[in-house]
Amino acid sequence: MSLKNLLVSLSTVFLLGACSDSSQNELNSLVSQSGYTLKDLKGVEYKVIKEGNNFSVQGYEDKVIIFDIFATWCPPCRAAAPNLANLQSKLNKEIKIIGVLIEEDKSNAYVQRFVDSYGAQYSISNAKDNHALSRALAATTDVGQGFPIPLMVMFYKGKYINHYIGAVPEEMVENDIKKAMGK
Repeated sequence: MSLKNLLVSLSTVFLLGACSDSSQNELNSLVSQSGYTLKDLKGVEYKVIKEGNNFSVQGYEDKVIIFDIFATWCPPCRAAAPNLANLQSKLNKEIKIIGVLIEEDKSNAYVQRFVDSYGAQYSISNAKDNHALSRALAATTDVGQGFPIPLMVMFYKGKYINHYIGAVPEEMVENDIKKAMGK
């Protein structure tokens, strides 16, 4: 084997090894993370527990949980906000909706303007764990890490029920909530 071929082979091994190690480390961090702390605009903390591909929120184990991954600049996210607020109001005893903002470095005052402008009257998290949780939820749904928004992911009693990409009709989400609860 020539020196040139040997160098190319070694370079390939190191390059592929480095890529797979970093990818593996990223995957391991998603899998090994067992909990996330979200904090809404009112200062309420939510402990999200991850077990395998299932997620639950401490204190809300008997409710359908909908994580709404969104950005304030996103037109479909803005359109979904009043529908989610209506569902939260109508089915308050059965569900808990938590908006998970994926934008970084936004003040709570900035996010509150979104809530006021688009009627997002449900819990909105503006916490440092938002990105890690969003990535873990995306991994659970197999939509990939470059996922479109809004991405809503539904769980009941910690078990994955369904996910939705983009703005979806309120009636469709409500129907899935009722099915999940056996109603």
